[in-house]
Amino acid sequence: MRVAVIGAGIIGVTTAYELSHEGHEVTVFERRGSVAAETSFANAGVVAPGYVTPWAAPGMPGKVLRHLFSKHSPVRVAPTLNPATLGWMWRWWRACSTNTWQANRTNMQRLAFFSRERLHALTHRLQLDYERGQGYLVLLRTAQDLAMAKPGLKLLTELGTRFHLVDAARCREIEPGLNPETALHAGIHLEDDEVGNCREFATLMRGEAQRLGARFRFHTQVLGLEPGKAPGVVHLYSPPADSTQLVPGPDTPNHDGPHTEPMPFEPTTDRFDAVAVCAAMGSSALLRPHGLKLPLLAVHGYSVTAPVRRHDNHPDLGPRSALMDERYKVAISRLGARIRVAGSAEVGGDPVHQRADMLDTLYKVLNDWYPAAPNLNQAQRWKGARPMLPDGPPVLGASGIEGIWLNLGHGSSGWALACGSASILNDLISGRSAAIDTRGLGVERLRR
Repeated sequence: MRVAVIGAGIIGVTTAYELSHEGHEVTVFERRGSVAAETSFANAGVVAPGYVTPWAAPGMPGKVLRHLFSKHSPVRVAPTLNPATLGWMWRWWRACSTNTWQANRTNMQRLAFFSRERLHALTHRLQLDYERGQGYLVLLRTAQDLAMAKPGLKLLTELGTRFHLVDAARCREIEPGLNPETALHAGIHLEDDEVGNCREFATLMRGEAQRLGARFRFHTQVLGLEPGKAPGVVHLYSPPADSTQLVPGPDTPNHDGPHTEPMPFEPTTDRFDAVAVCAAMGSSALLRPHGLKLPLLAVHGYSVTAPVRRHDNHPDLGPRSALMDERYKVAISRLGARIRVAGSAEVGGDPVHQRADMLDTLYKVLNDWYPAAPNLNQAQRWKGARPMLPDGPPVLGASGIEGIWLNLGHGSSGWALACGSASILNDLISGRSAAIDTRGLGVERLRR
């Protein structure tokens, strides 16, 4: 089949690879000039399936309200919210019930563990090198932090996830570069979890997809989808491949998709047997004209990436792999010769403006644990829009519109869920049953 993939983030690129490996004729459309240029550009890089859970969880509304008055809050809500954001928050609040959360958590983690298997299989088969590090250490500063983490340990046990609850001394053996002056009570060590450079992986997968025949059209804004009269035929409108006039600016305030200037030319029309929509926040504008209104919201995350200082006398400067400061929900990752601190969740914020208070939290956590490690004079600060659905899981599978398929809404877990989601969508488009149970991942749940 001729298949179009819209979006070349980590979700779109892995989808393109799987479809190309299946033998489909694949064309990828991307509004930016390269793969992984937006949400997938500078995320934490952590792959920890046991920690992939819905943001909509029992007690979360209260936690968010308490965080509003905290100096170093992991969550910030914009002072003014538009109706679309308020509607999303209402649906999120309703999804925080215990039964709904338990079902969504089970569905997400089933996908997350399968996705890690697929990631490992691809890494081994294709011999991919993407600055991978083994192990994940969750830092608990105080006994109170440990007490609050106990329910999470129970969940890990139920999942059969291998972990060790370790004392502060053992934490410092696992990560010798930890600042000895910062108080540390205990840690949760997950040896099977890992960290990797998401953007580098996406770049490598683009190369593999191209070797299989996939074509990538960058600087190309998809203007619309038109399901054809014949079953399975979809017309996709886009500007000419050599045009750059439609490189979009910032997303519109209601996050309905990219803003573009009027076109000075007639768009081209491409015909495909199927279209896989992997365009994150840009997906809503493409699907809405066909009656599919997805409650997607951009919850912005932040990161700071800097080179690790060279110190002959301190070979363990900086982290060895990945850590999470449980109190502030901030991750610190080692990516080759760089260190990245990432976290925060900004609801309803401006897509471009970087909030100083959220960056300050990242700098605080980095300074607490690795004050001498990064060369902050060369730091790169990043803010990305994570496309979140109110109940947590992504939307994966048929859209209900003839010939149009969905792989989007992964929120902050796109890297952890990408390889599994791509494999499943390829199965479905190719007419097979998915490799795992996809219960709770379909678009039908959002129409209730």
